[in-house]
Amino acid sequence: MDLFEYMRENNKEKESPLAARMRPRTLDEVVGQQHIIARDKLLYRAIMADKLSSIIFYGPPGTGKTTLAKVIAGTTKAEFTQINATVAGKKDMEEVVAKAKDILGMYGKKTILFIDEIHRFNKGQQDYLLPFVEDGTVVLIGATTENPYFEVNGALISRSVIFELKPLSSDDIKVLLKRAVTDSERGMGAYKAVLDEDAADLLSDIADGDARHALNAIELGIMTTQRSDDGLIHITREVAEECIQRKVARYDKDGDNHYDTISAFIKSMRGSDPDAAVYYLARMLNAGEDPKFIARRMMICASEDVGNADPQALQVAVAASLAVERLGLPEARITLAQAVTYIATAPKSNAAYLAVDDAINTVRQTGNLPIPAHLQDAHYKGAAKLGHGTGYKYAHDYKDHYVRQQYLPYELSGREFYSPTGNGYEKKISEHMKRLKERSEDEKDI
Repeated sequence: MDLFEYMRENNKEKESPLAARMRPRTLDEVVGQQHIIARDKLLYRAIMADKLSSIIFYGPPGTGKTTLAKVIAGTTKAEFTQINATVAGKKDMEEVVAKAKDILGMYGKKTILFIDEIHRFNKGQQDYLLPFVEDGTVVLIGATTENPYFEVNGALISRSVIFELKPLSSDDIKVLLKRAVTDSERGMGAYKAVLDEDAADLLSDIADGDARHALNAIELGIMTTQRSDDGLIHITREVAEECIQRKVARYDKDGDNHYDTISAFIKSMRGSDPDAAVYYLARMLNAGEDPKFIARRMMICASEDVGNADPQALQVAVAASLAVERLGLPEARITLAQAVTYIATAPKSNAAYLAVDDAINTVRQTGNLPIPAHLQDAHYKGAAKLGHGTGYKYAHDYKDHYVRQQYLPYELSGREFYSPTGNGYEKKISEHMKRLKERSEDEKDI
């Protein structure tokens, strides 16, 4: 490194955003993520022993994925190389691998390759890395905000340990904020700022687990606030509100949070909790989710989880879907809320859902069993000569519009697929079917 390069690196470190300057340098400085880096945890022991295998850090922005990679870089005796998948290409990886081979051959040292946003690599780029990860030429550390089981090559996944990073708690972020305000070496200590407790509470809450978001806000606040008469910069709640603005919804319509939220939405309706269901509806709408997608999921829930316990639920869901297409937002939010609360509070039955899946499995196992001759079509030419339709009993000619006869293939005689519950309207269905079966038994005895 020449003098000019040294000066550039030195100035870059001083002029970097606060969030970058305040990155922990050791494991002891890391705040949060104790479920993976507590002293008794595998990752802590592996880092301290410098015996790291390939790993992937997965979690939302601002939770410390890059931070942990930097800590490893400062701890390991291995060569550490970093690339970003948004700008790196195959040529960059070829250079890293070639250098790693040289270092391994000449010095017996491994190379740790940190790939930020590894989900941005396409399948071909990920495939290129596989043999070098497998033979130990490089130890891979990947960082991703997307679920690696969806976005990362399965072969790489099988050769890596996945560590999920959680959003930081409000208390964790408060620790980081106070550290940043008082640290004179890397933080804002030289500015003589004072962070009011209610301002710290606000920033840590609105940051929503994202340390970078909170640190950017406190840096902006300190840099733009005039000193008071006592010579200090006071970061009050009002200043904090101006700097951080409204909470940004953490929601990627193609990512993991999308699936988690829609899952919670469906399970809340299924669990008959209208408050939770309408809350998750609001979260999706606030994040810009397509209301037509929400309406489709509601129609599924109305059949799968309510079914014939309240047949009206499907009609409400379908009507809501049509209304969404014709109204659009913001008015459609009301229609969606009406349908959501109806479905959530309706009596529940998954009997129809279980019935069709059981029937499908039976068809797959038994194949297309012969349809009883009396149910077969008798109208086409030659059908009568084959006996098709012969002996069929027209139900409406009998008492209660019901007559006992074989409808299932004979091989499945007596098999039941639909078992109505005792909930809602299905109770009436169950009682009606019971009466018909009792009558059938009486007819059989005659």
